[in-house]
Amino acid sequence: MTLTINQVYPPDRNALVIVISGPSGVGKDAILNRMKERKCQFFFVTTMTTRKQRKTETDQVDYNFVSVDEFQALLQDNGLLESANVYGNWYGVPKKPVQEAISRGLDTIIKVDVQGAANIKKILPDAIFIFINAPSIDELRNRLLRRCTETSADLSLRIQTAQSELEKISEFDYVVMNPCNDIESAIQDILAIVKAERCRVKQRCIRL
Repeated sequence: MTLTINQVYPPDRNALVIVISGPSGVGKDAILNRMKERKCQFFFVTTMTTRKQRKTETDQVDYNFVSVDEFQALLQDNGLLESANVYGNWYGVPKKPVQEAISRGLDTIIKVDVQGAANIKKILPDAIFIFINAPSIDELRNRLLRRCTETSADLSLRIQTAQSELEKISEFDYVVMNPCNDIESAIQDILAIVKAERCRVKQRCIRL
């Protein structure tokens, strides 16, 4: 049975926080962009970064691109749910939109790297943690090569990091495979996880 994209739940339910993570190049952005296109009923948090914007990216859609000074000011003001320096650039999840979404009862999706997921787990242990994986490390390497956004040195570093991140799978609640040219199957798995969580006898309770 195929799940419908639009999920409808009682208005008085507890909001869920779904943390999507996995190695660089595994397809997290592609999955979430397709979910947005299909108007899946989630609030998608946009991560902030000091990284340079790529030609294929849109500000405030793919990321909120900010200066280092802007990022550090928000960090000092305790305005970030989590933050990390990854490959020489700062990334962070703004706290305010997450708080507002939870208060409105909206299921919220946060995309972070594996290190960021570990940080969020300390703050929101009742969140749902989903690890997106590729069929193999060779496939992951090929995906990074195809997007042509890394130098040879950066590519080697990302592959090395991915191998260590794969060892963290046991710290997640679920693993979703993202096969080549089959994003829909990954989306259906994510929706199935959310549906299963809604059928739990003891519901998760998010407080932030």
